[in-house]
Formats: sequence, C-alpha cells, structure tokens
Amino acid sequence: MALNRDIDTVLVKTASRCNLDCSYCYVYNLGDEGWKSQPRRMTDAVMGAVIDQLGALSQSQSHPLSVVLHGGEPLLLGLGATERFIRGLKSSLRADAGLHVQTNGVLLTNEFIDVFDRFDVGISISLDGPAELHDRNRLDRHGDGSHERVVAGVARLVAHSARDRLFSGLLAVVDPTSEPAEVYEFLKATGAPSFDFLYRDGNHDVLPPGKSQRDSTEYGDWMVRLLDHYLADLTPPRIRVLDDLIRLILGGQGRKEGIGQDEYGILVIDTDGRITRNDTLKVAFPGADRFSFEPSIVNRDLLGQLADTEFDDYFSLQHPTSPTCEACPELTVCGGGMPAHRWSTKNGYSNPTVFCSDQLRLISAVRGRLAIIAAQGHDRQEGSP
Repeated sequence: MALNRDIDTVLVKTASRCNLDCSYCYVYNLGDEGWKSQPRRMTDAVMGAVIDQLGALSQSQSHPLSVVLHGGEPLLLGLGATERFIRGLKSSLRADAGLHVQTNGVLLTNEFIDVFDRFDVGISISLDGPAELHDRNRLDRHGDGSHERVVAGVARLVAHSARDRLFSGLLAVVDPTSEPAEVYEFLKATGAPSFDFLYRDGNHDVLPPGKSQRDSTEYGDWMVRLLDHYLADLTPPRIRVLDDLIRLILGGQGRKEGIGQDEYGILVIDTDGRITRNDTLKVAFPGADRFSFEPSIVNRDLLGQLADTEFDDYFSLQHPTSPTCEACPELTVCGGGMPAHRWSTKNGYSNPTVFCSDQLRLISAVRGRLAIIAAQGHDRQEGSP
C-alpha cells in the first residue's frame, strides 16, 4: 500500500516506567498520566508484532526507517529481552534501517553495550552537564542525584572498542541560568562525539521554566553564548541544533524536527502496542499525543492504519499556521518550532512557538557570525599575492 509520506522515525517504548524522576520530564511531570495504564514492560507478543509490522513498513517505503528504543527508560526491559527484540528487528528491517537507543545511562552496563555492538545499535545518553547542574533536576526515585552513575555509563561506552561506531552523542536540556561554556567543556571532556541541546518544555499557557515572559530571550541569549564558544573551539564536537541552523542559513537542510521546513514522519509505539503521535505533544495538554481511534500495532495492519486521514492531520501539525509565522522572513530557518511549544488554549497550535523571540535572537546571531567569517575569508583572499 502506498502511503502519503514516508515514516522517518518510530520511537518504541519498551518500558513505560523510569528509574529517574526528572523534574522537567514531559512524560511523568507535566500532567499527562497515560503511562499509568501502560504495562511496565513490553511483552513478547507486542514485541513480535512490532518486529513484523515495522519490518513491513521498512520494506514498503523508499526512505530509510530509524527505530529508537525509548521509554521511560528502555533498558528497564532487561538485557535478555532487549537482545531478543533487537535481534528480531535486525532480521526484519531493511538493511539500511537504523537502530538506536535513547537512555539515561544509569543502567548502561558493558553487557548492554556488547549487545548493541553485536547488532550495530547507536547509543544516545541524556546528560545535562556538571554534577551540580545535572542533579538539580535529574534525580532518582529516592531523591538522590544520578550524575555519578550517568557519567560512569558514558565512560563505559567511551572505553568500549566500538565507541566510534556506537556512540551517537549526548542530549542535554538547557538551564538558562547555567554557564554555557562550562556545560560545553564538561560535555566535550566526556569524549562524546556530539551533543544536542533541548529547550525546557512549555507553551503559551504555561511558560517554560526560566522564561520570564513570552517575548523574553533567556534561552536565545544562552544559545548565543554557546554559539560563540562553539565557533571559537578549534577542535569542536558536533552540535546538531547549531549545525542545522548554519546549514539552513547557508541554503542546506536540517536533520531533525523543530528547525527548518522539512517534514518528518514520527510515530510512537507505546508499551502496550498502541500507536500514538509524537509524545512531546503531551506538553500541550494531557492526551494530545493520542489518536481518536486508538490504533494499535497488535493484530492490526500498520500500513493500512497509516492511510487514515487522522495521520495526515497529525503530520500537518509540523507546519505552522500562525499568521505571524507565515509572514516571518526567517520561517525557512526557524520552521515554527516544535508543535507542542506553539500551543495555547485560545488558539490551539496556531501560534508562533513560545520560543519565537529566542529563536529570532539565535538566528540573527548565527547570520551575524557567518557574515563576519565570510568577510574575514574575503579579506584574506584580497590580501593574498
């Protein structure tokens, strides 16, 4: 069956619970309680359905599919079940499909890393920075900091013989009261090949922590300071969000939802097999990630379900409909931000992102730095013999 669009990424929630209790988590601490009705771990029957259905999806479309083990904390599935699941996916998916795991790193043992090595599974780890910063929000269920254990997991991965192939990078959540250069240098010192930065979640009804008003630029100011430190580094890692902005300004393409105007087909498979929208939509309101007709991957044809018009409506959310966005000269670069960050009770998703001022501040700074670099290059050429 031909679909209206390819699916880029499927997030598979192998475990619905987490061993950490991060204060800013959109799954557990922003009002949505859908996780409470989910089984703690994905059963063999659901895993079998996922293997079969994602295999068929992968084989049916022209675009390579990326499958990410997610949660909760995906490693709570356990070593044996994780290995069986990955082996099944590897045999079912097309050869060009990507397999990845997004983990908080606490449970990342050498045994898990060996399994991921055997089946070529990329590993991303969440780490916000130095201990004092990380442990402000990323506590365990007993209220203890997780930093030491996460760093130990990162160190195990860096020490592994397959680190260059497996280690995708670190994922950090921005605290606009922190010092960007300190965060950057700490993350770089771990040996990670790349890292990415996410803004804290919020919308027009509930502002993100650290943002004083809708048109303030605390996050944008933080990112500009990060940008300057990044550009001054002679041996920098990759920073996805900054690299994407630079590419887009220079006429290229971004690589992830939230920046630029490319469309990304993202689906989530819950622990019980239910198919949902991108679960970041929970930030808007409880249940915002759910389809009205409750599709499931268990005993149902995923390809047939994807032809439903409700999936088209969901994917169209990526395109901003606010008149402010549609008239903005930076729309091709900004892209309108994440849909959940546009939400208000009054206008639904038809608002600019709540980070609009921050993004315009950052984009302007990137343009300015690129202009300086281009001028310096021109001056060197003019002065050459």
